Amino acid sequence: MPVERTLSIIKPDATARNLTGRIIAKLEGAGLRVVAQKRVRLSREVAEGFYAVHRARPFFNDLVSFMISGPVVVQVLEGDNAIARNREVMGATDPAKAAPGTIRAEFAENIERNSVHGSDAPETAAQEIAYFFAGTEIVG
Repeated sequence: MPVERTLSIIKPDATARNLTGRIIAKLEGAGLRVVAQKRVRLSREVAEGFYAVHRARPFFNDLVSFMISGPVVVQVLEGDNAIARNREVMGATDPAKAAPGTIRAEFAENIERNSVHGSDAPETAAQEIAYFFAGTEIVG
């Protein structure tokens, strides 16, 4: 299995409910290692840039407003098949469809306030990691 890196974001709904530690424990319990991490409050400009791929979609403005509504924890996770493993631990985007024991099944409030984000492919992982972290901030 290839060792990969992926971006993980613990979203404002989860940080507001003090779930950061419980979510990280689930990620680490799945064999993922946090190799970079910071708690930040995204500006509108940063959130719009990060979610630019969704700019034409009807939910874009609501997504950006949500992501700037409170602090987030951005982190780089590393491990064997980290992208797929992280997505498995997160669960389906819609928490009503997420498998029991996944982060979204346990902690998400609804499909919009679903507690976590994770990269979906190696190319997007590389872009998303570089968006938030300088290489010197990743200490794997």
